[in-house]
Amino acid sequence: MALTILIVSLFVLMLLRAPVAVALGVSSLLTFLVMDVPPVVAFQQMSAGISTFSLMAIPFFIFAGDLMARAGIAERLVRLASACLGNVRGGLGPVNVGATMMFCSISGSAVASVSAMGSTLIPMMRREGYDADYAVNVTTCAAILGVLLPPSHNLILYAAVSGGASVSVSELFLAGIVPGVLTGIILAITAWVVAARRGYPRGVFPGWNALGRAAIAAIPGLFTAVIIFGGVLGGIFTPTESSAVAVIYTAVIAFCVYRTLGLRDFVQAAQNAVKTTAMIMLIIGTAAAFGWLLAMNEAPARLAEGMAWVSDNPIITLLMINIILLILGTFMDMAPLVIITTPIFLPIAMNAGMSPVQFGIVMMLNQGIGLVTPPVGTVQFVGCAIAGIKIEEVMKSIWPFYGALILALLAVTYIPAVTLWLPSVAG
Repeated sequence: MALTILIVSLFVLMLLRAPVAVALGVSSLLTFLVMDVPPVVAFQQMSAGISTFSLMAIPFFIFAGDLMARAGIAERLVRLASACLGNVRGGLGPVNVGATMMFCSISGSAVASVSAMGSTLIPMMRREGYDADYAVNVTTCAAILGVLLPPSHNLILYAAVSGGASVSVSELFLAGIVPGVLTGIILAITAWVVAARRGYPRGVFPGWNALGRAAIAAIPGLFTAVIIFGGVLGGIFTPTESSAVAVIYTAVIAFCVYRTLGLRDFVQAAQNAVKTTAMIMLIIGTAAAFGWLLAMNEAPARLAEGMAWVSDNPIITLLMINIILLILGTFMDMAPLVIITTPIFLPIAMNAGMSPVQFGIVMMLNQGIGLVTPPVGTVQFVGCAIAGIKIEEVMKSIWPFYGALILALLAVTYIPAVTLWLPSVAG
């Protein structure tokens, strides 16, 4: 009875377009009252959900990503990628994927990546004769690599809620690299094939001198990733501490090296980070109370029994998990979805023989696809807003890119080495 009230009230509130945090909080509070549990327990669970040291990295990485976007790092990465690949027919498609992937590796955010790279690349592609729908789809699909490539703050969130699985952020960061690069390569090939079929123009190689200048200009920004990885793997600082280091380093190169960031921009970036963090933490807190109720009402065990009734084959079980996550990702924000579904599906995936580290990457890619899929599709809506195009037009031609993302998802799901090889090598 209580579980039914919890689930039904959540979906009713979401259908009424209540904010996610409000829907989670109200449905949880209502269920606590039905179960005759003191409401103070709900607030205790909310407090426990956000009182995790690793979550401190989220506001710092959000802040660093905003500073990078304002400092002009995106434009320098575009010039570097364009100098390398721009002379290929339809080359701005692979250039878009490559530049966005580089930005994702230092921002850790899909929304920040599409905002920064889209503002630069989408107008550039339009001027060169590329269709708006193509420009948006390439940019948004490449931007979701921000949930895979470190320093993804969604991986940090997954590590915080994985419970007894004891997943480390460092291991997740390493595990996301190969899947992120693999997905980027598949997307780049898809972008090139679609561009060639549409007959988009060929660029001009700017020369080795221009390529060298573009590389030198991009190195300070790209060095952020080196500092984060080198410091964490070398034991100099923890992943949480690396987020603060990323902010300091980004501010230094923005003020002293590139000299493109003013005090007003710095204050606005800080304000945006505070607002975004407040929203995320409220969602995390209410989702923690919701997740506690799911566990109390044995939702994971009931779902596992239902899936076992369908099939006890691990391949089918993992396929069902992927399908459910893909569906949920289309109408729920990523942060609450990670918190709610991790306690439910992680034990099932582990029983099917999947490592908790591998499952974390599978979950990220599933929900990353949800970021470019309406009705929520946050990243897709941002890309459409930048291009000034209706999302209905964009969705008509996104199918080749969906195919690329699903292919990458299947590889990550059924080939463990794609995810686990690098962490095992790094020890």
